[in-house]
Amino acid sequence: MMRRSGKLKLGIVGCGAIGSRIALSTKKELKNQFMVSALYDIDVDRAASLAVRLQASKVVKKSVDVLINTCDIVVECVNTDATAGIVRKSIKARKHILVMSVGRLLGKGSLFSLAEKNRASILIPSGAIAGLDAIKAAGLANIVSVTLTSRKPPMGFARNQYLLDRGIELDSIKKETVLFDGDVSDAVRYFPQNINVASALQMACGRGAELRVKIIADPQISRNTHEIVL
Repeated sequence: MMRRSGKLKLGIVGCGAIGSRIALSTKKELKNQFMVSALYDIDVDRAASLAVRLQASKVVKKSVDVLINTCDIVVECVNTDATAGIVRKSIKARKHILVMSVGRLLGKGSLFSLAEKNRASILIPSGAIAGLDAIKAAGLANIVSVTLTSRKPPMGFARNQYLLDRGIELDSIKKETVLFDGDVSDAVRYFPQNINVASALQMACGRGAELRVKIIADPQISRNTHEIVL
């Protein structure tokens, strides 16, 4: 990415836990290279609260469109159906965009084509998986099938609608329990807050690879783990 003279301006869409963490970390650790110039959230008070924590004035914007026009790089942190629209608007404005809601990009190949045409970058964080560059290289040899097994403590799935609909009580899980075993599109649909890692892996492997996802709740672990078999 070409860097202009001075600091690059970040516009953050979505001021929840992830957006706030990015904003505060940028100010603390990357202040010589970047500045948070714009914030937007459908909840205006949440954006205003983050602005106070940043000790920044006039950064809360009235709309996504205004935000895009006042920054160099857009950071998407909303994880809703609006994600694809935010990406498209940013690309049309020839702005680079970091997409945290990676699962929302599955099946949206037209966005990547538009980004190439407009010379804008869609930046995808590797997240919980190290070595995605090596997997992407392996994908050039036409990976046929991939299995991702993700394990998390039961309460890491709290308030998940898929589990609530099936009457699965997380506090009653006493041993390793498979919550889901299926393809990547269903995994992303049913576990949008938990499995962005699967979307990043699918993109690294290439369109021809069949990705199977197994999601496990394990009360014996204290941190998330991801196992990949090619």
